[in-house]
This record gives sequence, C-alpha cells and structure tokens, in this order.
Amino acid sequence: MKRKCLNMVLAAILSAAVLCGCQGTRETDGSPQKMQEETDGALVTVRIASLKGPTTMGLVKLWQQQDEGAAEGDYEFRMMTGADEIMPRMIKGEVDIALLPANAAAILYQKSEGAVSVIDINTLGVLYMVSGDRSIKRIEDLKGKTVYLTGKGTTPDYVLRYLLARHGIDQGDVKLEYKSEAAEVAALLKENPDCIGLLPQPFVTAACMQNEALSVVLDLDTEWAALNDGQGVVTGVTVVRKDFLKEHPEAVDIFLKEHQDSARFVNDNVEEAAGMVVERGIVEKAPIAVKAIPACHITCIKGTEMKEALSDYLKILFEQDPEFIGGLMPEDDFYEVR
Repeated sequence: MKRKCLNMVLAAILSAAVLCGCQGTRETDGSPQKMQEETDGALVTVRIASLKGPTTMGLVKLWQQQDEGAAEGDYEFRMMTGADEIMPRMIKGEVDIALLPANAAAILYQKSEGAVSVIDINTLGVLYMVSGDRSIKRIEDLKGKTVYLTGKGTTPDYVLRYLLARHGIDQGDVKLEYKSEAAEVAALLKENPDCIGLLPQPFVTAACMQNEALSVVLDLDTEWAALNDGQGVVTGVTVVRKDFLKEHPEAVDIFLKEHQDSARFVNDNVEEAAGMVVERGIVEKAPIAVKAIPACHITCIKGTEMKEALSDYLKILFEQDPEFIGGLMPEDDFYEVR
C-alpha cells in the first residue's frame, strides 16, 4: 500500500512538472515561439505593422529572429503598402506598434485624440532627385524645369515645395507633375532619362541600375539639413498605442531594444541584410538592396534626441501647412521619452 501511494505521488509531481514546462512556449507552424511574459504572469504578443520600404528594412533581422524563435519578445509582423491601411487599425486597437511617416504619426495622434505616442525615429532622409540631366547641381537649377513625383500632399511634395520656397523659387517657376506611385516615376525615368524625378529609396537605386544614364543629382536630405542647422528630414517614426504601453511597458522596452539591435545589424551587415530584405519582398533583387540600404538612413533614435529632432521637423511642416500634420502641433505627450 505504501509503495502504491508513493507511486501515485511521484506521478502527480511529474505531471505537474510537464505542465509547468509547457507554459513558456506555443506552437506556430510546427516550431516553438517564445512568448513575452509580463510581471502579472500574462503572455502578450506585440502586433507590429510597418510600410513596405525602408521602415521595414530596419526590422528584417528581428523578423527573422521571431521566425526562428530567437527573439526576446514575441511579435506578429504585418507589412502594408500605405499609412492609410495602418492608421485605422491602430485606432481600432488591432495594431499595437506601427512604423509610419512622421506626418502620418502626427495626424494619427490628432485623429485618435492623443491615443498614440512616438517611441523612436526609424528612418531619416530617403528622398533623392534622379535624372540624366547633369546640368542640375543645386536647387536653383530646377527653375524652369518639370519634376515628376508621387502624390500631391505627400512627404516628397512638401519637402520639395519647402526647399523651393526657401531658395526663393516660386511654385510657378517649377512644374510639378504628380504620379500615383513611385514605380510610375521610375518607369518614366527609365524610358526618358532626361526627365527629372523625385524618388525615395529603394526606387532610386533600382531606377539608376536599370538605366546607366540616370544618377542622383540632388540629395534632398542634405539640402534640408543645410537650411536647418544640420538636422535632416525625419522620414519615419515608430508609434505605440498608449493603452498598450500602459498595460505592457516591459514588452515595449524589449521591442525598443530589439528594434535598435535590428537596425544596427542591417547597417553593419548590408549583404546579409539584403538577402533578408529580398526574402520579405521589400526589394526584388539583392544587388539593388545592397546598394539601397546605406542610402536609406535606417536608424533607431530614442529619448530626448528623438523628441527634439521630430518636434523641430513637425514645426517646419506646420508652418508650411498645418493640415499636413493634422491641423495642430502635437502636445508633449506625443513624445514618449524612454
């Protein structure tokens, strides 16, 4: 009888050990995925949305680590083509962290009645003037020319118009031809390299590789910085829902650390990162990604440096057109200094 009771106790202990050992992982597509454990014992998956382009390039290493079960946090990544796809999902609470254009983040802040905060700057200047016209060496050389660019009211449009105005060039002195997407501008340049196109990376690199007559004639980030004490364009930022941050501060801190590590890896290991960029469908070919990555200015700027750079940039946009950042300057709670 004693032996039977002992066996029953041992069996119970073993069963409990097995159950406890299974609680730290979950199965996804047949492979174990780590879950981020909060102090209250709950498990949370951070839902992240980013745009196809440089903002997602900085995440590719972390994305790979997540797939391999090697990330410290637990993430669900979704890559989309436009900010208008991401913003409603943030408002509805379907996305926890999003990588957006800086002005879109400010608009989201207003539309959500202050429900989001910026936690880092993920991308700096990515805009370049591309042409086969070698006579263009400075902004003033655009006078009397036609420039092809993507949609009116987008970041390329406002950046260019700001630079033209600061150089004393009236809007009527440069004809702006708007296209629906960057690929359309790139295709036009490929057929007629004498045209002038304003493109973001990695479209710049792809266009120049497809037609050897094309080259970068102006770096708009450099031009912007020359007028603003060395501070360039703040292209992309990372925002978090305040409710999510309040509930899961540790998960956000871990993401920030891993985001910074991922961005650093991409910049320091360009060829390896290029393969990841192609694998995610961000760029079609590795040679294009290898050349484009250094020009994408991928980064992860946090804290007071983030706040100062972003607020200064938004002030410039606000002075141009308040509606471009949602009609009002964001309040201090827009900047999450961690």
